[in-house]
Amino acid sequence: KHRTLGVCSDETHSLVSCFRSQADDGSRMLRFCPVLLVLMLASSGANVVVQRDAQFDVTYDDTVTSDNQTIYSYNHTVSRNKARTEGVRVSVELLSESAPSPVLFVVRQKQAVLSFQVPLILRGLYQRKYQYTQLGRTLCQPPTKAVAETQFFFVDVSTLSSAGVQYQLRVSRVDRFTLQTDKKFSFNATPSQPQFFRYVFPEGVDTVIVKVNSQKNFPCSVMSIQDIQCPVYDLDNNVAFIGMYQTMTTTAAITVQRKDFPSNSFYVVVVVKTEDEACGGSLRFYPLLPDELLDAGNRSKTLDVIVSPAINSEVYVMGMLFCLGIFLSFYLLTFLMACVENKRYDAVFEMIMTRISEAATNSLASADGNYGYIGTHTHTHTHTHTQRIYSCCQFSALSLARSLESVGRSRHESLSSVEEDDYDTLADIDSDKNIVRTKKFLCVSDLARKDKRILSKKYQIYFWNIATIAVFYALPVIQLVITYQTVVNVTGNQDICYYNFLCAHPLGALSSFNNILSNLGYVLLGLLFLLIVLQRDILHNRALERNENTALECGIPKHFGLYYAMGTALMMEGLLSACYHVCPNYTNFQFDTSFMYMIAGLCMLKLYQKRHPDINASAYSAYACLAAVIFFSVLGVVFGKGNTAFWIIFSVIHILATLLLSTQLYYMGRWRLDSGILRRMLNVIYTDCIRQCSGPMYIDRMVLLVMGNIVNWSLAAYGLIKRPNDFASYLLAIAICNLLLYFAFYIIMKLRSGERIQCLALVCILFTAVVWGFALFFFFQGLSTWQKTPAESREHNRECILLSFFDDHDIWHFLSSIAMFGSFLVLLTMDDDLDTVQRDKIYVF
Repeated sequence: KHRTLGVCSDETHSLVSCFRSQADDGSRMLRFCPVLLVLMLASSGANVVVQRDAQFDVTYDDTVTSDNQTIYSYNHTVSRNKARTEGVRVSVELLSESAPSPVLFVVRQKQAVLSFQVPLILRGLYQRKYQYTQLGRTLCQPPTKAVAETQFFFVDVSTLSSAGVQYQLRVSRVDRFTLQTDKKFSFNATPSQPQFFRYVFPEGVDTVIVKVNSQKNFPCSVMSIQDIQCPVYDLDNNVAFIGMYQTMTTTAAITVQRKDFPSNSFYVVVVVKTEDEACGGSLRFYPLLPDELLDAGNRSKTLDVIVSPAINSEVYVMGMLFCLGIFLSFYLLTFLMACVENKRYDAVFEMIMTRISEAATNSLASADGNYGYIGTHTHTHTHTHTQRIYSCCQFSALSLARSLESVGRSRHESLSSVEEDDYDTLADIDSDKNIVRTKKFLCVSDLARKDKRILSKKYQIYFWNIATIAVFYALPVIQLVITYQTVVNVTGNQDICYYNFLCAHPLGALSSFNNILSNLGYVLLGLLFLLIVLQRDILHNRALERNENTALECGIPKHFGLYYAMGTALMMEGLLSACYHVCPNYTNFQFDTSFMYMIAGLCMLKLYQKRHPDINASAYSAYACLAAVIFFSVLGVVFGKGNTAFWIIFSVIHILATLLLSTQLYYMGRWRLDSGILRRMLNVIYTDCIRQCSGPMYIDRMVLLVMGNIVNWSLAAYGLIKRPNDFASYLLAIAICNLLLYFAFYIIMKLRSGERIQCLALVCILFTAVVWGFALFFFFQGLSTWQKTPAESREHNRECILLSFFDDHDIWHFLSSIAMFGSFLVLLTMDDDLDTVQRDKIYVF
């Protein structure tokens, strides 16, 4: 007994007292307490102990009973030369078909004990048990300080079965136990025969990427990175205890840093799981019997492992400089364009003042009757840009003449470019908005009647509300993603976050710094847009202070609150997208999309506000609708997958919301949603469609709304039939389709109305369209997807394609931020051609 245990050398001690006498190293006794207990039970009934000197690569067929115990003694030389270090592997097979008790194998090494039983029982989902009669385990390698050291280890074989149990034992050397850099190594593994190998960091390499590949999706496997220590956790039921690990089907990759391993080396452990559910495989149904042992089947898998050096610090610096350089160049370009624009503005202003002076002189010289001639001349020439400027100049000259000669004339006579019978002459036209808004042809002056100061404050609420939302939204998000990253770093579970592991470059505590850095463009370009809007706002306020008539009476009314809100939303999109990419998964995907919905909604509101400043939605109602959209987004992500009831409810709400919005737009807000709505609808259908079959009064609006309803009803039908898994992207597609439809309608109606698009706006439109095309191409590459299991998501991972630092999704971040910035500039500049056109000549559509 004593020689079997290898801890006592004479017969004066009992087995228990022997253990007590050897308890000086309390930590080791506690660590191997279960093993010692098994040894006590096995040794207490053994009458014969046989020890034999064994040889490597020799197969031993033997029989063991409760009355005998066999000890196989091995010795081998461990070299400190890392390149020639060999591993040792113990392979065992149970030859007896059935045995009342398992056979216990205990491998005693220097500073380590490994024990396992045959047959091995591994548990799967719902505690289902699988039995394996063939086992293979690699022994861990205790560190040695000598150049070469001979180490002994023993394999003890015992059982409590009174009947003889036949087994087969073979101990062999693993020649390629130490992995070499950039050299692929192939091997086989099963649930009961895991494999692990050692890797030593070469000089000058601080970070490596360990890649494991397989041609077969299943069986599901686990790749783990563990420190050099004993024991090595290499079974399905304990591989997640220490280190970093991730499930895999065909691909797995983990970035390993030297600073995390004090010994400058680590183990690469590959384990085949007993079941495939963790990798998205089908769940096999079995009756849940408590003592049922299931056949594991053939779960052998061939895998390749390769360890490659990761990027160095120079690549990090180049990536950061590249990112900053791209977006700071927009600042430089904007500054240069602002300088050119200011010079042009000064020249135009000087020309206008000159013409005003000349017109004022002519007006004074012919003050006795030429005002009518000037009005006629203005009415005749209203279709070219130069003559529109001249018209405004004449108007300014007339104002000066009036102030000098006290000649009063009504504002309507001076500004109107339409015939008198083209508008309603009721006395209450200036006060009754129902009469104004139901005109067949509306001008911007009809819907810009409210006090400018009131409207400015109303639209500034958009900015302050979104700033408040941003603060209260971002702080919990930041706290949550920090917690996610901490959990990943502490537990080592790489399945929590859906990275592109083949191009995930860590920095500090962040696992994928490049995906976070690439979001910098949203923040910088959002800030740049805010600065551009601020400059326009300041110039406009100065013009108002000077009482310039072009600012008071010409062009689209300037309200900048929505522009400020759009710029803030773009910056928040960058911040929240960066937070999402700290640990991307299905539970925090709404962080990445929430402000995308807001950006799409704000852009549509701004388009509508351009021609309808008095009747645009308030900030409170607009943000309430956007909150409802985000609410449905969360519900769709959580409950939408395969839930028929949810898709029916959402489709009905989608269609009803489309109809209500269509009614609001068509009647310019002059309708009521009350108990009499159905009666009024039937009355309109009867009088306009059945009784006299008259066409729609507002044809342009009707065309837009019919097309919008067709698009939205089609999207609702698609969602109800296909039920896409990515509900958040589906909802975003609805918002983008409506925005693009309205924008196209706006451009077409602008051109139909005789207006034109200036060169700057046209360049922005073309540039933005091209950039959006390239951005969407990279977006649809799909490097990862949280709609599948983490192992299936890694099948889509790809290498870096830009500077060895950025992947396809990073390029999407770059291009989409530029495209959004360009889209905002289009909204800001597309109506600059109307800045010198009187508002009662600008049509509403």
